[in-house]
Amino acid sequence: MKSVVIHAGGSVTVEERPLPQIEAADDVLVEVISSGLCGSDIPRIFHNGAHFYPITLGHEFCGRVKLTGSAVNDLQPGNLVSCVPLQPCFQCEECQRQLWSQCRHYRFIGSRSDGGNREYIVVPRSNLFLLPEHTTPTEGAFFEPMTVSLHTMQLAGGCEGKEVIIVGAGTIGLLAMQCAKALGARSVTAIDINPERLALSQKLGADYTFNSAEMTAVEIRTAMGSRRFDQLVLETAGSPQTVELSIQIAGPQAQIGLIGTLHRDLPLSSSTFGLILRKELRILGSWMNYSGQWPGVEWQQAVRLFEQGSIDLSSLIAVQAAPQDYAEAVSALAGKPMSGKIMLDFSVTDKEQA
Repeated sequence: MKSVVIHAGGSVTVEERPLPQIEAADDVLVEVISSGLCGSDIPRIFHNGAHFYPITLGHEFCGRVKLTGSAVNDLQPGNLVSCVPLQPCFQCEECQRQLWSQCRHYRFIGSRSDGGNREYIVVPRSNLFLLPEHTTPTEGAFFEPMTVSLHTMQLAGGCEGKEVIIVGAGTIGLLAMQCAKALGARSVTAIDINPERLALSQKLGADYTFNSAEMTAVEIRTAMGSRRFDQLVLETAGSPQTVELSIQIAGPQAQIGLIGTLHRDLPLSSSTFGLILRKELRILGSWMNYSGQWPGVEWQQAVRLFEQGSIDLSSLIAVQAAPQDYAEAVSALAGKPMSGKIMLDFSVTDKEQA
């Protein structure tokens, strides 16, 4: 089978690998159809950030069941499934409290073990989310990234009636914006430094947009005027500057959900730290996308949002390609962030854009 393999030093190759076999009673063999490149994969590819090399990445993938182990009786060949990449132990005290993301002994598909950027993968039944029949494979591959922001909204008690502000209009931010809109936000504001992303935000339904390269934090905060109350600020960019900006623009008693992962230290001035105290801000750390009964209410929310037609994915995808074209598109990043989602699609052939 074809597998997109990452070697140390940023080498992205397409290689033939043996077909994986079912070994445990709860194993499921999945034929992968669609898999997305996550921003967290870029350090693994280009900055020696993987746990081991060579590695096959891919934790945002969807495929069809081919074969099941003897203990699996609720999935049938042909079922469309989405990967639930976290592998908690289900035994520790954190797991007993359904704090799945804080499991003391967790593993993770596509990071601590090989992932779905290959034609076939074997995973335990607990790591597959059965999708409704009308779901497309592309939608299935977006369940994992979409539930990331839904988890933060869950931690914040929802976003209904709130002024939701998205800092960072990348893939996670644009998904968060659409989710917030569909889940009853009073208004949705997008903030970025890229005019194209801000234009896309407007196309996807943002009520307000601000370019933080052209406006100061004070100017943005002033422009929000009466919308300064009941705010939920979602920081999705994962840079020290955007975390500081989120604190500076936030209104009184705003909630700030921190989603983006930092790869550099965050130096906060005493005046910025003082804003957290003076404005009585509620800072929410958010890690992964699981809560309640496994895998979590976020995954059921995603089903409903897709069923309602609330999420536009086509505008987010820059590349949707077969293995070799996908590998070339990833290599071309050279360590830089994606300007649009890069998707591996086994249903298309090389040099054919889906």
